[in-house]
Amino acid sequence: MSDRIKLIVFIAVFLILWALPLDSERFTGALFEALALTQWYAKEHVILCLIPAFFIAGAIANFVSQNAVLKYLGAGANRLLAYGVAAGSGTILAVCSCTVLPLFAGIYARGAGLGPATAFLYSGPAINVLAIILTARVLGFEMGLARAIGAVVFAVVIGLAMAFLFRKEESDGKELPSMPEEQPRRRLLQDVLYFALMIGILVAANWSAPQPGEDGVWRALYDAKWWITGTFSLFLAGAVWLWFSREERREWVASSWEYAAMVLPLLFAGVLLAGFLLGRPGHEGVIPSEWVASLVGGNGLWANFFASIVGAFMYFATLTEVPILDGLIGAGMGKGPALALLLAGPALSLPNMLVIRGVLGTKKTVAYVTLVVLMSTICGVVFGALVD
Repeated sequence: MSDRIKLIVFIAVFLILWALPLDSERFTGALFEALALTQWYAKEHVILCLIPAFFIAGAIANFVSQNAVLKYLGAGANRLLAYGVAAGSGTILAVCSCTVLPLFAGIYARGAGLGPATAFLYSGPAINVLAIILTARVLGFEMGLARAIGAVVFAVVIGLAMAFLFRKEESDGKELPSMPEEQPRRRLLQDVLYFALMIGILVAANWSAPQPGEDGVWRALYDAKWWITGTFSLFLAGAVWLWFSREERREWVASSWEYAAMVLPLLFAGVLLAGFLLGRPGHEGVIPSEWVASLVGGNGLWANFFASIVGAFMYFATLTEVPILDGLIGAGMGKGPALALLLAGPALSLPNMLVIRGVLGTKKTVAYVTLVVLMSTICGVVFGALVD
């Protein structure tokens, strides 16, 4: 960095510090919200969501055959199979827009094509069976059905669009040559069980509480979630001890740490900024919530576009978007913008964008975010017109 650039940076920092409105309650409140949201994220998501996801990503990097990734998700794979596998993953993983990131980075690094990889990136948090069921119960059957159809279609269309937009780059080098067949170190059933146990831990530990007054299977699973998580963890520990060598265990931990070191700093920076701008659910950041509510009323093009933008930048933990939208609809939000936010919000967030940029680069990240926002807007406009 040249001396001139350093001088400009020093002057800019000095002027910002000079002009900080520390006597403004909204500004100081936004600072508190930034720290409060980051603390909540650290308590609720790092241990239960991200750490299991990092270990799954590390396992993908070390123990999933590159030939298998190329066969099912590579740029040259059968499209129906590749996009079916990628889009269907969301029915298994009940994860948020940040937890899916190390998994996405893992399959992309192993040779998955850009199209199937971005389809997986969208589908992981968006095609969440639990969230779709909750949407139908709280916001109505038509909203739940529209969210389910929209999310599945979006995953495939966005993946195909990304593959088309960057087809030259894909053909120039993303598709890796077929590797020699490796001698399996374990039986296929052992590897399947190993990954199933890790996914089971991720899903069980994050099983959401049922709605007040609800009983049945959902309540029973929630009450037993820690017993289930503990049982899966014990079986996983036994499998790793019996089926993996010491060197393999070291490689697994090292790869998991690499993904954590790449993802966590950007995530926390993004969560801080998101908390400062928009606050936590039910609290305000530097942007007044009434501004948001006033701009998403009705079902017009602007309302849907604005809802998509807000959804894209705001962070939603898994399933929290439903009660938030329930309150916004009660305050006058149109059903079209509500669907637009449902389609853009869970799949994107400011922290999510920062990490995607680190994996894909600026150009591809901008293209991905733009596709999600535009498609959410269009879908919201169409749905709003139909329900009106």
